[in-house]
Amino acid sequence: MQLIAQILVALVAIEHVYILWLEMFAWTTRGRKTFKKFPADLFEPTKAMAANQGLYNGFLAAGLFWSLLISDAVWSNNIALFFLGCVITAGVYGAATVGKSIFYTQTMPAIIAIIFTWLAR
Repeated sequence: MQLIAQILVALVAIEHVYILWLEMFAWTTRGRKTFKKFPADLFEPTKAMAANQGLYNGFLAAGLFWSLLISDAVWSNNIALFFLGCVITAGVYGAATVGKSIFYTQTMPAIIAIIFTWLAR
């Protein structure tokens, strides 16, 4: 169970590294293809804002990766639970304020990972 939980935590972390890259470095290129409903003329003016959002996603990923490097199983799980909780909170807020798809793409993977992490305690 612990191995499955760690794999799921790693997948959520990798997803947030991808979001970091997308929002910080590819907002005006790949971002246009990903966020099709966002007005095309707003990508350039919102580049700094998107980079800031990407940085926050990077912090979430860093915390999740950190949890995988902690040798004490209790602390590792506690740190993973905290950062997965942060991802879930951000995902629920994003789904409510930006678009429902965020719930499925960001929140659901974190919910699944938190369930397995909780069960692995």
